[in-house]
Amino acid sequence: MSDYDYDLFVIGAGSGGVRAARVASGYGAKVAIAEESRVGGTCVIRGCVPKKLLVYGAHFAEDFEDASAYGWTLPGEPTFSWQTLIANKDKEIDRLNGIYHKLLAGSDVALFEDRAVFKDAHTLQVGDKTVTAERILIAVGGHPTVPDIPGIEYAITSNEAFHLEDQPKRIAIVGGGYIAVEFAGIFAGLGSDVSLLYRGDQILRGFDRDIRDHLAAEIIKKGIDLQVETNVSAIEKQADGRLKLTLTTGSDMVVDAVMFATGRAPNTAGLGLDAAGVKTDHKGAVIITKGLQTNIDNIYAVGDVTDRVQLTPVAIKEGMAFADTVYGGKPWHMTYQAIPTAVFSQPPVGTVGLSEQEARAKGCDVEIYRSTFKPMRHTLSGRDEKTLMKLIVDKTTDVVLGAHMVGPDAAEIIQGIGIAVRLGATKAQFDQTVAVHPSAAEEFVTMRTPVGG
Repeated sequence: MSDYDYDLFVIGAGSGGVRAARVASGYGAKVAIAEESRVGGTCVIRGCVPKKLLVYGAHFAEDFEDASAYGWTLPGEPTFSWQTLIANKDKEIDRLNGIYHKLLAGSDVALFEDRAVFKDAHTLQVGDKTVTAERILIAVGGHPTVPDIPGIEYAITSNEAFHLEDQPKRIAIVGGGYIAVEFAGIFAGLGSDVSLLYRGDQILRGFDRDIRDHLAAEIIKKGIDLQVETNVSAIEKQADGRLKLTLTTGSDMVVDAVMFATGRAPNTAGLGLDAAGVKTDHKGAVIITKGLQTNIDNIYAVGDVTDRVQLTPVAIKEGMAFADTVYGGKPWHMTYQAIPTAVFSQPPVGTVGLSEQEARAKGCDVEIYRSTFKPMRHTLSGRDEKTLMKLIVDKTTDVVLGAHMVGPDAAEIIQGIGIAVRLGATKAQFDQTVAVHPSAAEEFVTMRTPVGG
């Protein structure tokens, strides 16, 4: 008989924690999980899922505009209800939250809907209960951070943006990463006047430079006021309720709302890690080995709390690796190279592997293949939007080091391309693949002439 209440206790019922708990239970472990908020975590409750629903909603404005070129006549001017969209989004999130509850129950995982705090390396205070476990997995995720500037209490983050009672007529979004760019597209598509303010020289730092420049040009075409090398130094609430932003450029801006998407931090504050002896870095992220183990042998961590790669599918893979290795007798560990990812901007971005800049920095002798063209659907609509596709190829080995795209369906296309890049496919193998015609995806297997090296 075990000396502990559970073989495994998971702190945090997000995507990574739930996957680890269910798989470990399937291997025969006695498992419990704690969640102080709603089961499903950031992605399902206040992240990628509700965001994608809003992205879908934002696309309809252009679809209505383009419909006439295809022979459709609308009975009147379309109207949009923010309240309807948010209410329907909330219903779907409630449904998914219920599914996660059923998945845990069906996997025989005990759910504690309360906060769990370490008392020592094997003991947790979960609400008013004291629970012990042989192993503990930290999967508490992260949260948005905001700068310490005057008036920051008037700002919102992505968390609050999903629950605004009214759509802001004019909104400033501060930041240049995934979240900032995606919400800029959402609000602009739904009819808000949007200013995107970023302190750097170009949005999407860390992405291929051609992708960054191309997307910036496309979102400007869609009416987004992009201001780079610009930040907000103060916020002042005016008598009419609007917000006056003082910018680092010396100018002012008046908006109905200002949203900061300037970074995220691990949810480790108040978790009692000191009591367990778990080490963290200067950001509060839990330090782990490639086997997801902390400096305390029986305590592990997965997902955003480790501040490695903040992507839901990565957390899920890490949770799977943990359960397979520790409870399934099938040891393996995550590798973080060639992770396909997408930015659900408008138009969206899909990317996998090295950027041109990364490849050159590694000393690779590269050939660049690049194509820019009008999406087929816009040959009739006349919309001024261009797709960009790019391959980075090692000239010595012919291996495709990276694939990048800006344009409709980029996320769907890059998932398949990601398999090829992950397996080390060569440019010759891309060329030997028969194209799907007519499609945008075929461009990845029909680019023949390098544009640079």
